[in-house]
Amino acid sequence: MNFDRKELSNVQLLDLYKRLLKPRLIEEKMLILLRQGKVSKWFSGIGQEAISVGITAALDKDEYILPMHRNLGVFTGRDIPLHRLFSQWQGKATGFTKGRDRSFHFGTQEFNIIGMISHLGPQMGVADGIALANKLKKNGKVTAVFTGEGATSEGDFHEALNIAAVWDLPVLFVIENNGYGLSTPTNEQYRCENLADKGIGYGMESHILDGNNILEVFTKIAELKASLAENPRPVLLEFKTFRMRGHEEASGTKYVPQELMDMWAIKDPIANYKKYLQEISVLSEEEDAKIAKAIKKEIDEHWAITQAEPDVVASLAEELGDVYKSYEFEEVNPSEKVENIRVVDAISHALRQSMERHDNLVIMGQDIAEYGGAFKITDGFVAQFGKERVRNTPICESAVVSAGMGLSINGYKAVVEMQFADFVSTGFNPIVNLLAKQHYRWNEKADVVVRMPCGGGTQAGPFHSQTNEAWFTKTPGLKVVYPAFPYDIKGLLNTAINDPNPVMFFEHKQLYRSVYQEVPSDYYTIPFGKAVLLKEGTQVTIISFGAGVHWALDTLSKHPEISADLLDLRTLQPLDTEAIFASVKKTNKVIILQEDSMFGGIASDISAMIMEQCFEYLDAPVRRVGSLESAIPFVKALEDQYLPKERFEKTLLELLEY
Repeated sequence: MNFDRKELSNVQLLDLYKRLLKPRLIEEKMLILLRQGKVSKWFSGIGQEAISVGITAALDKDEYILPMHRNLGVFTGRDIPLHRLFSQWQGKATGFTKGRDRSFHFGTQEFNIIGMISHLGPQMGVADGIALANKLKKNGKVTAVFTGEGATSEGDFHEALNIAAVWDLPVLFVIENNGYGLSTPTNEQYRCENLADKGIGYGMESHILDGNNILEVFTKIAELKASLAENPRPVLLEFKTFRMRGHEEASGTKYVPQELMDMWAIKDPIANYKKYLQEISVLSEEEDAKIAKAIKKEIDEHWAITQAEPDVVASLAEELGDVYKSYEFEEVNPSEKVENIRVVDAISHALRQSMERHDNLVIMGQDIAEYGGAFKITDGFVAQFGKERVRNTPICESAVVSAGMGLSINGYKAVVEMQFADFVSTGFNPIVNLLAKQHYRWNEKADVVVRMPCGGGTQAGPFHSQTNEAWFTKTPGLKVVYPAFPYDIKGLLNTAINDPNPVMFFEHKQLYRSVYQEVPSDYYTIPFGKAVLLKEGTQVTIISFGAGVHWALDTLSKHPEISADLLDLRTLQPLDTEAIFASVKKTNKVIILQEDSMFGGIASDISAMIMEQCFEYLDAPVRRVGSLESAIPFVKALEDQYLPKERFEKTLLELLEY
């Protein structure tokens, strides 16, 4: 192995050695503890330490690094107290996730490290968002994100690289090519000779480096860091290395040919660097023993601290209290000046006034800049706010949602527009596994609003007409808003943008240009979790949201003899159960109307809650009405049959006769 110290001093060379040795000695300790049954699981990075150590050493401490589960050197390189790492691995309360997640599945703003989730790809999009925030701040900072060669097959990898290239984001995409996924060799994972070649397709600079050579890693990253500060751009780095132990310890390495193990054992990054330092008289055997002894002492002392800590005691209040970041509603009352506007106008006004109010708000979506979006909601925004804050995106919903998370991490707010709610399926993973779980896992907010143009009645067919709120109402950590009128839409969208939690904001397309209302011209907010009683009566409670509210109003206008409470939920998570139960206890009959198909929809949960909490008040079974159990069709006659409006009228009349 050829080492080139370039301009590095003896002190720097020795510092890199200490940084290399520390994670190796920690791993050796953990492997012993694993065999003793004192550690439950371990993902080894033995043989790969030079990559994480070299990159971390080359970056500033306030530059974000997004490591994976084999990058212990990132965490030790940022000087995280070892007992905190040990407590994290052991599920102690003083770890970073309070026992809610294991190993390196955590982040820490204190040390500018953003951890992975098991769905490996989204963190690359998160890195894009962090880098975008740095670029907007013009601070010259670089972001480094790690992945293995296995995850380069994931769509998130390609989406993130494409966004970074198009937006010239200062991201170092680090591929640790260690030869295997879990047990799948590289020749069964990709066909190009080198993964660095993939950068060519994205118009991206790329390099192949010896991942076992600490000096090559450190000096190249230092060089790139200086260059990216002057010329922001993404760089793809493929580090050739090898994983000397199993994917995790239980997997073993029997699938690896012995000659391959032997070849890479000779290339051990620590043994070779140690030999080099000894050859150039920077490190003596005595000094080496002294360094190792000090590190082992630190490890033992910090392990003892962790062992002395009590086990986590389950607290129901704390568990539920951490699902969402606490948020005190900012009440802004509406002015007396009003104008008669449509739903699309209300959305546009809220976005515009929120952009004026929050100079750290960025809107992202397909065709939203000069074109103004598919529904012209952001028309004129570029002229007022510029393309830095109103950003056209490539067609890659997953990485864009993840980038929204990255913006949030680095001090910004994000609104992500799904051109149609149906398309959220390709961004589903980062919403339900990243945004929703982030605060619960490690106390980090996800200040992202996802706008969801949804719903039928426009003959748009199976891929542009879904109302898929039930995908998200069952996901703890998300807030779900689904208003029906311009007044509510404007106030609730403003609140959604203020709220630091992730919000799925549903907008029914059929209402966009068909519903008008007198709406305050100025900025105002409406609290989540408060339903509106649109009509008051004594015979029956009608519960709905979105277009269903208008269908219910139409039905009641045809039947003036019906005395009904009509409850517009407005928000589905949080849900105004108090208003629901109060109305049911008054009328003693209830019907729930949703546009979504019946099975598994939110109407089922509301019905169950009513049966559990108000059973003795009911004079009839709770009735639910929803769309057919099929995809939504295109032809009007078929769509009319699919949608529940006519069935609602029939069921309502039946319920009143019960």
